[in-house]
Amino acid sequence: MVRAWFMDSSDEDQRLEHHRDPPQLVSLDQLFKLSGVEYFKLDPENYQKDLENLKKKRGYTYEDNITCSKECLENYEQKLKSFFTEHLHTEEEIRFVLRGSGYFDVRDINDEWIRIAVSPGDLIIIPAGIYHRFTLDSEDFIEAKRFFIGQPVWTPHNRPADDMECRKHYLQRVSRGFEE
Repeated sequence: MVRAWFMDSSDEDQRLEHHRDPPQLVSLDQLFKLSGVEYFKLDPENYQKDLENLKKKRGYTYEDNITCSKECLENYEQKLKSFFTEHLHTEEEIRFVLRGSGYFDVRDINDEWIRIAVSPGDLIIIPAGIYHRFTLDSEDFIEAKRFFIGQPVWTPHNRPADDMECRKHYLQRVSRGFEE
């Protein structure tokens, strides 16, 4: 099961957990209410049927795999730095972890960071327009499936991007508690 918590403000190694003292855990219900992030747990060994159902239900038509490690990712240090730069996307960001682990950090409605630790079987959907970032944990390895509706949109829009339509729409949704 995924774990989430409010982050401390330390600028130590981004791959550490960064719990507040004392730790402030975030439940899945809180995670959705505070950020709109959705979570699904799939069997990491037998996920195909559940994944196909989710893809059909949400209209995902494109998928690929990404592996992040020193051995597999060209320009590793530069890529990790760009993944960890606070940004948003105009489309949902969907990741299903096959192997390894890492952290997705998202800004909540109060502009505080929530860290989400993901491992095999975790599928998260980060809404369009939310400020977020990604980093590996101390294991330095993750393999995940990525999904899109239509053609993939890879463009990150670094903060500030508050004038973008997707950001305005996200802020409207968060103010209504994601009721739609």
